[in-house]
Amino acid sequence: MQADFLPQLTRDRVIAVVRAPEIPDAAALCAALRAGGIRWIEFTRTTPGLAAHLRRAVADDGDGIGAGTVMTAEQAEELIDAGAGYLVTPGCRPEVAKAASAAGVPVIMGALSPTEVGLALDLGADAVKIFPARAFGPRYLRDLAGPFPDVPLVASGGVNAENAAGFLTAGARAVCAGSEVVPPAVVAAGDWPEITRRARAFTDALG
Repeated sequence: MQADFLPQLTRDRVIAVVRAPEIPDAAALCAALRAGGIRWIEFTRTTPGLAAHLRRAVADDGDGIGAGTVMTAEQAEELIDAGAGYLVTPGCRPEVAKAASAAGVPVIMGALSPTEVGLALDLGADAVKIFPARAFGPRYLRDLAGPFPDVPLVASGGVNAENAAGFLTAGARAVCAGSEVVPPAVVAAGDWPEITRRARAFTDALG
């Protein structure tokens, strides 16, 4: 995915962020999201048994499957070995950046302030996740894009169908869709038609 990482992210615009106490079938979840127009899925490390879920998901179709909330090199190596095509961190994590670089895996690194955005770039981040996005709004992201016009920014945290288009208009390459699209209870219940419905409603709102 490395060569096509940014073009695909820019084209697809949405990453579904999955945090759930249970995932009955990770491959079926990915299929349901794709049926609703969301091709990128981030399985977070806060989900029990994440490595096993990744292996199940990528065995079916690994395109767009990544791992999030990655904090250490050991976690990065484990999740890359399980098939993660990219990693996402909640903040600037030098060890994760180093492990990902060694494996040739892209990193979306979390940041908020201009200093943190600059640090993420110094660490080799392929894109920078601005978190928490809702607390600061699209105007803040637009302001960040001023001194960082060529930095691929991803809006995350509280992004929903009502405000997602605003972040994209402000300059975000993509937005992260969380519990509005993949509610933990709905995921745990394996209600894939409902997941598809929610994904389609979110993508339709982007225009």
